Amino acid sequence: PGESGLKGELGHTGKIGPTGDRGTTKQIFIRAVLTPFDLLGTMCDCGRYRKVVGQLDINVGKLGNAVKFVKNVVLGLRETEERYYLLVKEPKRFREASMNCKLRGGNLAMPKSTNINRLMADYVSQAGLTRVYIGVQTQTKGMVSDSTPLQGFASWSQEEELQPNTNSSCVELLSTGTWAHVECEATMFFICEFPKSRRRRGGREGN
Repeated sequence: PGESGLKGELGHTGKIGPTGDRGTTKQIFIRAVLTPFDLLGTMCDCGRYRKVVGQLDINVGKLGNAVKFVKNVVLGLRETEERYYLLVKEPKRFREASMNCKLRGGNLAMPKSTNINRLMADYVSQAGLTRVYIGVQTQTKGMVSDSTPLQGFASWSQEEELQPNTNSSCVELLSTGTWAHVECEATMFFICEFPKSRRRRGGREGN
């Protein structure tokens, strides 16, 4: 026989064949259940979405670090679980310092515990300062700037303990962590404190 010829063109579509027999009930049920899932195609490859979520977590972490940087470095804030502390480097008299803190939405800082006093003293020392105003006045047996009495904590220097200066009611915090009386007309830097939550404002701070 000779060589094969070229392939011919596709012929016309034939007629539709007769309808097949009806399937069993089981076949119909399987078809009804599986068909919707078949139409959805293959299962999602979520690897790339996991990468996106992972990158979001990283970005959120970076944002948190940025906020912390702004608070601690740019603004110079210190904080506890309940309060923020801001060292204001503007020399003021005691009354002016107290008003300045109130205008900022806070009060002159009140070291009511050893831990808070240490945090504030370290804050002063790290800023290269030696003393600041704090929210303590001794006109009436030791009152703090929120009009509550000192309760169980004070950090008077040895000199103040032996020979208290009764001529002045204002108090300064030294970088060593001790307190001393100071003339209320003296101008110096000061620390303001701000509550993190209004509803916790009346509670005692343990840290």
